[in-house]
Amino acid sequence: MRLWTAFAGSVLALAAAAPVPAKPAKPAKPWWQGAAIYEIYPRSFADSNNDGVGDLPGITAHLDYLKSLGIDAIWLTPQYPSPQVDFGYDISDYQAVDPQYGTMADLLTLEREAGRRGIRLVLDMVMNHTSDRHAWFQASAASRTGPKADWYVWNDGLPATAPGLSTIQAANVHDGRVPPNNWTSIFGGSAWEWVPARKQFYYHKFYKQQPDLNWRNPAVEQAMFGVLRFWLDRGVAGFRLDAIPTLFEDPANRNERETGGTNAFGDPNLDESRTANLNEVHGVIRRMRALVDGYPGNRVLIGETYLPDTAALDRWYGGAAQDELHLPMDMLVGFGTGARYGADYFRPRLADAQTKLHGAMPLFVFDNHDNARSIDRYGDGVHDRAIAKGIATILLASRATALTYYGAELGMRTTPPTRREDVRDPIGRVGWPKEKGRDGERTPMQWTAGPQAGFSANPATWLPVSPDHDRVNAATEAADPDSLLAWYTKLLALRRDQPALADGDMVLAGTDPDLLAWTRTDPAGGERVLVVVNTGGKPRRVAPAALDPALLPDGWRPLATTEGATFAAGELVLPPFAVWIGRAGKNGPG
Repeated sequence: MRLWTAFAGSVLALAAAAPVPAKPAKPAKPWWQGAAIYEIYPRSFADSNNDGVGDLPGITAHLDYLKSLGIDAIWLTPQYPSPQVDFGYDISDYQAVDPQYGTMADLLTLEREAGRRGIRLVLDMVMNHTSDRHAWFQASAASRTGPKADWYVWNDGLPATAPGLSTIQAANVHDGRVPPNNWTSIFGGSAWEWVPARKQFYYHKFYKQQPDLNWRNPAVEQAMFGVLRFWLDRGVAGFRLDAIPTLFEDPANRNERETGGTNAFGDPNLDESRTANLNEVHGVIRRMRALVDGYPGNRVLIGETYLPDTAALDRWYGGAAQDELHLPMDMLVGFGTGARYGADYFRPRLADAQTKLHGAMPLFVFDNHDNARSIDRYGDGVHDRAIAKGIATILLASRATALTYYGAELGMRTTPPTRREDVRDPIGRVGWPKEKGRDGERTPMQWTAGPQAGFSANPATWLPVSPDHDRVNAATEAADPDSLLAWYTKLLALRRDQPALADGDMVLAGTDPDLLAWTRTDPAGGERVLVVVNTGGKPRRVAPAALDPALLPDGWRPLATTEGATFAAGELVLPPFAVWIGRAGKNGPG
């Protein structure tokens, strides 16, 4: 017994002397989870050489502004050589820089200087189509038998006498042939263009100068994956994939179903069932994901994904496997059907994003280069700045990666041309006046109240500067603690500094049609943050427990407020369109 006791004592002594194994460190989350990404349209951000067009050195010169704002990454729309029919989305060389924007050295300088400020660079990658001036297409169009003959989608078409032709087909007769089906271009007219040298039609989902690549040809995938490697080897943080659901088309060339009515170009509305979201695209994305994940640094794949519902969005993550896109864009929140500024509009969409994506990080978007700016889409014409602060709150205080667009933080407006002859975007010239194009959301960044808003010293800017730049500009708003810019900066700081807003879950609270509320809870310390947005035009009073019975009535401290919102005597007092963000006190919930 004494022997056993002595042995046991020596074991205990050794155990006490031995170092206690440290708990395994929690793996760091990828940088893009919860990041703030800032889209820059290079033509419109800053002009360093005063030719009236923005450029890469201009962006580099304003990196300190982005750092002070709190941006984690830049998404740069295409800077590659291009005929600029679609302002860069018609690429003629994937491995170079368009001279009007600068040089490869300028791009690498931008990447390096951004990195010094903790800002990553994400490039736009257009994989669905090239420019018709790309060497690949030039070779493909020249011959049916050359090495690149099958790199694009070609078709003999049908006899012009074939029965049952659609109006789109019948209007496009070439050498007695018509397009093989009723597919239309997003930008108007038939999606098929005749090439006399081949006596065939090629398919183009977008402009005729943007022929679609044939992704059923393995050589195309090999070449495009080589492009990705080229840029990944140069350190870019990842890619935003343009129009990625459209890589494949129905190989049987069946007509799409007409859904009734016509679009701005006078073409029948079609359901796109044969030209978007075909199953084969997911195999490509899984292979692309494996390629990108093979690089260090948590490179990211972001998808331009306009989809009908959250179930479809979840598939672009790869479902439960989450082996496809890291961040498909959730357009359902910011651009959903019937979008309006109301809690009952946002609540179910935000809830779906938190509960129906297998726990994946959502990516919310309210503004981009293809749509009217959110301040105009959601504003009521009277309380637009207050509403813009509410939109910023939804974007930046939710559990989501946030994608914003240059000038949204200032409240820049959509300023479309008033005359057809002033339109630069080709779809505006074709579709005028129903479709005025996308110039209005692409006007130059408003830096100052001075000439050309500080964008350029050249009065002939590529698009006119918005006339409100004397009031809406970065310099003026930086000096105003109540400005929209100040609100964005405050939210981005809270997003970094408050663990609940940085890493917490998100639970929607309440059912009021005007009060949009949710809680974020720190996963480590349990501290809770409450966010309440009054989306209505009437003042409201509400106790936290009325939003969620688990919330205690008192002990809340404000973190950020707008429009004079307050918390007193256990109630939130919210003026019209006000926002209140607060943290539970020491005796509060959590």
